[in-house]
Amino acid sequence: MLLSKGFEIEVYTGTPAGHAVGLSDRIVDDLEGFVREPDSRNVEYTTAPLYQYEQLLCALVRPRQRLRAYLNQLGDYTLIPGSTLSLGGSDRFYRSDPNNPYHAYIEQTYGTKVVTASVHINIGIADPETLMRACRLVRVEAPLYLALTASSPFLSGRPTGHHSSRWHVFPKTPSYVPLFESHAHFIRWTEQQLASGGMKNVRHLWSSVRPNGDRRPYNLNRLELRICDLAIDPIALLAVTALLEARLLQLMSDPSLDPLVMSQLAAGDRASTLLEITETNETAAAHRSLEAELRHWQTGQKILAADWISELYQQVWPIAKQHGITCFLLPLKKILREGNEAQQWLARYSQGQDSQAVIQQRSQRQLSRKNLRS
Repeated sequence: MLLSKGFEIEVYTGTPAGHAVGLSDRIVDDLEGFVREPDSRNVEYTTAPLYQYEQLLCALVRPRQRLRAYLNQLGDYTLIPGSTLSLGGSDRFYRSDPNNPYHAYIEQTYGTKVVTASVHINIGIADPETLMRACRLVRVEAPLYLALTASSPFLSGRPTGHHSSRWHVFPKTPSYVPLFESHAHFIRWTEQQLASGGMKNVRHLWSSVRPNGDRRPYNLNRLELRICDLAIDPIALLAVTALLEARLLQLMSDPSLDPLVMSQLAAGDRASTLLEITETNETAAAHRSLEAELRHWQTGQKILAADWISELYQQVWPIAKQHGITCFLLPLKKILREGNEAQQWLARYSQGQDSQAVIQQRSQRQLSRKNLRS
């Protein structure tokens, strides 16, 4: 049986020229299903947990269509691709809710480093110990999902040198998040962080992956992968999700895939070594995405991100076939062959297009696809 899946999608609003404009207060007032982010230039919508990918595709696309139609009513506005303020505006924070004290804390503490667009993938896992095991595996492989979705090579009109400028600058909080060895470990650690002020509330855990639920840290029911840049193409996003789900189904059928069990790294301080390798891999993936040289959590050997993803693809294919989702996994081959968004944008930039032309072209391509569907 497939697992339940849902998304939290953050997108920028702005002009067809690619400049972000704060419209979230009007969007949230007029459109059901959208919520504010601390900065008014992006807005978020969430899909309900669903099991079937066909339904999930509709749940992804329909709110975006509603939002585009609403923006057209407001004026010459649209949705802007990418996960950073690609063409400028990172020098100032535009508060969406001036009276919200948590938003005030975020602005004062992090500034525009948090004004990014991304996608959070939630996968339902009811048993807390299975969930912790899943979080451990996804944590050490999270750089691969960032490599597939990197879409933020520009900031303020220029290449930054990073394929995911978003994850390069994003303030991972708290600065040290361990590999949780059990649900009890997660509860103890969270209570300590809240008591010390390392976390302001239970939502203030901004790591690549986290356990989530209705009453954190006690009642948990899903894994939330937070590292991904915004995958504006829904087919690509479903492919990344299918890889994640198939990997989790594989883990459930073979719990020995747990990095704390299967890793061949030194047993004495394995968790710390795994964490050190993972953090280095995240940095490398943010820098070069699919071209990044990573270290495998199992052996410690070096491997290119694209090669590692290809290996995972082959490993999970039988699981995907068993559950009837291989057609949704297949588009990963195209990403590996043609590059992710960041690589494609940088290729156009190297051919002489400026960053604004690249962003405009990508935005117009989305509009063309929408018109073809309608």
